[in-house]
Amino acid sequence: MGDVVGNADAGEAAAAGWRAGRKGAAAMGGYELVRSDYAAGHVMVDLEAGHGCVFPKGAAAGGLAPSAPPSPATPRQRLVSLDVFRGITVLLMILVDDAGAFLPAINHSPWDGVTIADFVMPFFLFIVGVALALAYKRVPDRLEATRKAILRALKLFCVGLVLQGGFFHGVHSLTFGIDIQKIRLMGILQRIAIAYLVTALCEIWLKGDDDVDSGIDLLKRNRYQLFIGLIVAITYMAFLYGTYVPDWEYQISVPGSMEKSFFVKCGVRGDTGPGCNAVAMIDRKILGIQHLYGRPVYARSKQCSINSPQNGPLRPDAPSWCQAPFDPEGLLSSVMAIVTCLIGLQYGHVIVHFQKHKERIMKWLIPSFSMLILAFSMDFFGMHMNKPLYTVSYTLATAGAAGLLFAGIYTLVDMYGHRRPTVAMEWIGTHALMIYVLIACNILPIFIHGFYWGQPKNNLLKFIGVGA
Repeated sequence: MGDVVGNADAGEAAAAGWRAGRKGAAAMGGYELVRSDYAAGHVMVDLEAGHGCVFPKGAAAGGLAPSAPPSPATPRQRLVSLDVFRGITVLLMILVDDAGAFLPAINHSPWDGVTIADFVMPFFLFIVGVALALAYKRVPDRLEATRKAILRALKLFCVGLVLQGGFFHGVHSLTFGIDIQKIRLMGILQRIAIAYLVTALCEIWLKGDDDVDSGIDLLKRNRYQLFIGLIVAITYMAFLYGTYVPDWEYQISVPGSMEKSFFVKCGVRGDTGPGCNAVAMIDRKILGIQHLYGRPVYARSKQCSINSPQNGPLRPDAPSWCQAPFDPEGLLSSVMAIVTCLIGLQYGHVIVHFQKHKERIMKWLIPSFSMLILAFSMDFFGMHMNKPLYTVSYTLATAGAAGLLFAGIYTLVDMYGHRRPTVAMEWIGTHALMIYVLIACNILPIFIHGFYWGQPKNNLLKFIGVGA
């Protein structure tokens, strides 16, 4: 996991980041297993307070203020499966973060291909989308909802700069602070903030008011959101395959000398390799190479590492790009992350507009399998699944897998009520932000290492037998 955020790809757990800022709003823990009962009124999630409100029959989306909250006798069932899904993803994040270095099969793929670790980020983005569909089921004041969505995204982005920009140096250095000229500008939380904001705005402003009686009706109601997703994907592919990448060079500090320069020969268009792709070029041009992630995932590739797929000494004939900074959460790749969030949003719409369990599950399974088939077809014909670039085939494959897993968890937990086997995952899911910050961002290990006697290696971990 360290390939993505130093210590967490999950950040993927970042989904949890904005939830905390919501202070109990639907995206974190106030969402409900919403039912579309148009005959008796709508049970909804208050966008800001996280409690259910009743809308009378015929109330237009965003056009009528909610009435008084329902009486205590009105049952409001929480969508437990979403918490469980988030908890499983957080646990997976921790697993690949701590064990990925020893088990390459679960660590991030050095470039093309997908491993277990590569599902964490899109799973969290998918969860964000589902939660947004429930949180914004009714929006009485679109301008106010927009203002708060922007504010939350900004808060999350700033938290990401602190946690992932390099302010905390690590568990062994016991130092902090960051040179603004070298701060990492993008990261897990920053990517989540971008995807959250765009998806929230789509849900606030681009949601139709058509009646929904079938899957076709649901597509018509949300056709503008789907159109935005399509435009985003087409724009991404146009940049990835149509942008000319010229030759470039970079400098890095190496032991025994001040700086060493490397020249990378490109002069190509549409290349998707590590050294000459448009995704990295755009980040270098806009963000600056000094603001990118300094430990690129492709350093573990066969071209670069003797111990591939693990980190190791460079091969004698390693390409010049092997040590070049590369941000796996860069600008163009984060554009495709928006699509994953929008897909999750559509799965959340199914919960809002359909009441029967089997009906919901079928409307999840069909698009999930369809996306997987399309993703593997694209990969077969050369448009490979690639997490660092966040390719279209990768987007479809991981979103399809997320849909299948969510449908399975929903069937087990919310349909059949088997909550006891998943109670631990549910707890982790409802405390995702805390776990992400304390463990995945190394705040807890840094804190523990900070208490020592004589010298830093004599710390509390050594005292309890864990070691320093």
